[in-house]
Amino acid sequence: MVSTFNGLEVAKRALHTQQSALYTTGHNIANANTEGYTRQRVNFVQSSPYPPAARNRPEIPGQVGSGVEAGSIQRIRDSFIDKQYRQENTKVGFYETRADMMSKMESILNEPTNEGLSETLDLFWKSLQDLSVNPEDSGARSVVKERANALADAFSYVHNSLQQVRANLKTEIGVDNTKVNSILDQINQLNGQIAKIEPHGYVPNDLYDERDRLVDELSSYVDIKVDYRKSTGQPSPIAEGIVTITLNTDKTDVENGNNEPIKLVDGSLDVVTGSDDAVKHLFTDFNDDNNLNAIFFAKPDREMDYEDQVAQLVANSDGETFIYGENYNINGKLDALIDGSGYVKDFTYGAGTPGEATGIYNDMLKKLDRLVENFVTEFNAVHESGYTLTTDANGDPVQGGAFFEGTTADTIKVTDAILNDTDLIAASNSGDAGDGENATDLANVYTKRAEQFISTTIPADIQLDDKATIKSYFESVIGEMGVISQEANRMQGNSLVLRQQVNESRQSISAVSLDEEMTNMIQFQHAYNAAARSMTVVDEMLDRIINNMGLVGR
Repeated sequence: MVSTFNGLEVAKRALHTQQSALYTTGHNIANANTEGYTRQRVNFVQSSPYPPAARNRPEIPGQVGSGVEAGSIQRIRDSFIDKQYRQENTKVGFYETRADMMSKMESILNEPTNEGLSETLDLFWKSLQDLSVNPEDSGARSVVKERANALADAFSYVHNSLQQVRANLKTEIGVDNTKVNSILDQINQLNGQIAKIEPHGYVPNDLYDERDRLVDELSSYVDIKVDYRKSTGQPSPIAEGIVTITLNTDKTDVENGNNEPIKLVDGSLDVVTGSDDAVKHLFTDFNDDNNLNAIFFAKPDREMDYEDQVAQLVANSDGETFIYGENYNINGKLDALIDGSGYVKDFTYGAGTPGEATGIYNDMLKKLDRLVENFVTEFNAVHESGYTLTTDANGDPVQGGAFFEGTTADTIKVTDAILNDTDLIAASNSGDAGDGENATDLANVYTKRAEQFISTTIPADIQLDDKATIKSYFESVIGEMGVISQEANRMQGNSLVLRQQVNESRQSISAVSLDEEMTNMIQFQHAYNAAARSMTVVDEMLDRIINNMGLVGR
């Protein structure tokens, strides 16, 4: 038979359960603007009826309900959408960084504008054309000298600016490297806290939120795979478990990895959850020219400085897990930074060869150096074939010497001889008065095909294609840069749109809706009031039974 006080127990459970729901609703409202917060709900569960199904009580026609209980408090989250979001976030991290790098490069080269390198080249050629008309005019010669000086300064400025950006990108890699390692440590520590709570049947929703927020942040730097395992003990059926974060990489590119995936955070039972043995940090090894040699993945040594541990990893490279810079193709912000800052190609530890520097900025610097060497070598050759305004001891005109020195963008400069005496500019082909033909030939270097160059000292591997000119080559360099930048901006826009769409889907599921929470609050409030009224009714019934029954005949 059901207890006389069963009604009070039913009402009490209802009060406690509706009260829990009201508290959870208040918690949702309080965290409506908290980054990474996932709305929660109370899962209502019918309490066990009386009598239990295993007991045979023929005097009771059926099972009598005993009310409701708060079974659990659960986050409203979709793991499939989380995976989609992180995939798109990785792409956004890569293309945003790439677009920003290309924007900086475009700002330095500043083409096509009246302040760019091409304008400085044009002004130099025009000064030579003016000199060809008045070859003996000292003013025209001074203009040529100053325009040449400005051109050398422009090349030097572009080179130094690109190198400065490269240095900044290398610094940013270091900052992001530290950030990634910090995120990995925090996720690992949260794993340790969750592993202590879940075995007792609790569901640490706030810890899950913080862990997911960190995983989302990590996904912008590197492409990752996220797996879960159940905690030991007696975890709740809705407990999410311990996370394992694996780097999405081609195993063939990993040196000394034994074809094992690189686990940045190891949530398996083989290691102590939350310990340093369960986490691997990223360590970057650069050469003296700020180019990446390799990225190592190793357990952090808290007693060593970062640089000292990198040196130790390099010294023991045969036994460490790492990826050479040229093989690092893991999508994300870090990959874009490495591609921009530069990495070493054809490099092997212990081989004794420095390798070749490559990357977006390195390639642009090489193209500028190629342009300068072809220009300087051919320009000097033409200048040396002409005649100056000076004469030798016999009164014969003297042939020109080198006009420029240096064959790279950072070393090009006008020779001291020209700077000190503009009469040494070889504007004539014959040495005759009024002959400015060589100045015209010098001006034509800008538009002359490489197959027409008179110089024979340009190395074959950097000589321009036969049909190319100095002008067309520079235009092709600028055009290629523009296409790469345009594509980076386009992909950035596309990835941002896709991430936004996925995020909107996730927010529609997981974010707090104040309208919905207010509706729930009213619903739970009415249910709480009704449960309280039910308790009052049962109390009145019991009062009647206890205090008023048995008074007949008195």
